[in-house]
Amino acid sequence: MGDAAADFLEFAHARSGQLFRTACLLTGDWHLAEDLVQETLAKLYRSWRRIDRNGSPAAFAQTVLFRTFVSYRRKRSSGERTVEQLPEVAELAGEPELRITLLQALAQLTDKDRAVLVLRYWEDRSVEETAQVLRVSPGAVRVRSLRALEKLRLVLGEEFQDAVRAR
Repeated sequence: MGDAAADFLEFAHARSGQLFRTACLLTGDWHLAEDLVQETLAKLYRSWRRIDRNGSPAAFAQTVLFRTFVSYRRKRSSGERTVEQLPEVAELAGEPELRITLLQALAQLTDKDRAVLVLRYWEDRSVEETAQVLRVSPGAVRVRSLRALEKLRLVLGEEFQDAVRAR
């Protein structure tokens, strides 16, 4: 195995968990998230020799993941559809009920709204980084963020208020 291939395998092993978590947030579907990560890693592997590993290959991988997600959703050529209910998940540290409520609410937003919120608030990216990943202007990110947050608040409604008060 060449140095580049071994280097890629090490990178993929180290970053696939984080890519999968982000993909789950975007898709709301475990299996679709696995497919998204697999396709992202395949695209990275094809161009691995050209990627500047002294830069930020992790950030580049996230960009490829988001662009692959947006491209997939734009095509809609797949017969697969997301489910209304998320599968049961193992209990996580923290507030699992609130987390599940937020994931279900995110799943009800449009793909672009979900992508902006995940990039800005889950991945903690700047407006400029988000704009670059989604190939839109920073102003468009700001506007979409505000509107997407408002939609998220509407979707959450009283259920969210009850979840917050219970803590």
